[in-house]
Amino acid sequence: MEKLGYQDVNHQVVERCKSGDHRAQYELYKLYSKAMFNVSMRITNDYAEAEDVLQEAFISAFKNLHSYKGEASFGSWLKKIVVNAAINAIRKRRAELVPMDERVVEDVPDEVSEDDSEWQVEQVRRAIQKLPDGYRVVLSLYLLEGYDHAEIGEVLGISESTSKSQYSRARKKLLEIMREPQFVA
Repeated sequence: MEKLGYQDVNHQVVERCKSGDHRAQYELYKLYSKAMFNVSMRITNDYAEAEDVLQEAFISAFKNLHSYKGEASFGSWLKKIVVNAAINAIRKRRAELVPMDERVVEDVPDEVSEDDSEWQVEQVRRAIQKLPDGYRVVLSLYLLEGYDHAEIGEVLGISESTSKSQYSRARKKLLEIMREPQFVA
């Protein structure tokens, strides 16, 4: 008997969901809820809101499972739903992207100095949480979720150049936050 791979098992669970098997829905939830919660949390920066987004995203996914064609992995398909739900939650909060102007943003170095190498992951995570919503969303989508600027622009309804500018400003602001006394070890 041939052993099934992870993708094959996921495909079987998705097919069972499509046929109305509620246990299969629970299996998918167990497989993906933690990772999708983390995606939601990085974007919303609010635990309760991230939980709400997660539930809304899974409900939407199960309702629209018939539209999942298997062209991408189920996790990628679900992640798009979660990202969109998280962005919509921020929009409902009436959060707006940080106002843009046409000035060129000064370049922020790609590498941190040797002094900065002591920064710990937890410090960076806390600093990201301090970013304004617009900066945090673009930074999270680009760095953590792997979206390119064209995709970010499409999702947020902004131009690709605005996404790049927001990302550059977010990096600069993040470095400023990381240099604040409470973040310096």
